[in-house]
Amino acid sequence: ASSNWHPGIVGLLASRLKDHARRPAFAIAFNANGVGTGSGRSVSGFDLGRLVREAAIAGLIVKGGGHGMAAGITVERAKLGALRAFFEERAAADVFRLQGEESLAIDGALAAEGATLGLLDALEKAGPFGAGHVAPVFALPRHRLADARPVGANHIRAELQSESGGRIQAIAFRAVDTALGEFLFTNRGKPVHVAGSLSGNHWNGNRTVQFRIVDAARA
Repeated sequence: ASSNWHPGIVGLLASRLKDHARRPAFAIAFNANGVGTGSGRSVSGFDLGRLVREAAIAGLIVKGGGHGMAAGITVERAKLGALRAFFEERAAADVFRLQGEESLAIDGALAAEGATLGLLDALEKAGPFGAGHVAPVFALPRHRLADARPVGANHIRAELQSESGGRIQAIAFRAVDTALGEFLFTNRGKPVHVAGSLSGNHWNGNRTVQFRIVDAARA
């Protein structure tokens, strides 16, 4: 999103972002009044129009519409952060499913005890992340899947334990009834490799690090 883009080029920008990231992407041009005109492009098998309709129902956009492969939106700048989080949460598990057996680029490996608030702060200073500037993807190799249970509408809350005993809470968004979700449920208590990104979790005034799972495999 930018105030320097012309609304007439957001479709082209979204298409390029989608091709670069290999996942659905939006480009949004904001005017002086803080209202953005956005265009989105999708990948085969992901219904972007449905996602936009859900955002409209949630009150996150002024208006919007489209079909499976392309969509347009009008959004207020004040709601951009909430809209981005909504899109990422809704799309994560479906994109994982569509990527199937494609390889996943890993930026580094961690143990649970290495996922500290200090590391998270350093990563957040390198942001913001989004289409075209993807958050670093980390692997947590050979961690025991200590817990995996459904939470909310269709997410999965998990706990991972390293071989040296460190623990980290994890979340897999929209993973229930997906290949990723089935894997997590059927491998409780077993050693697994997981891949994903780090994010902050705020609860009861405390801030902790959580791991957002996007891929997993048997160790």
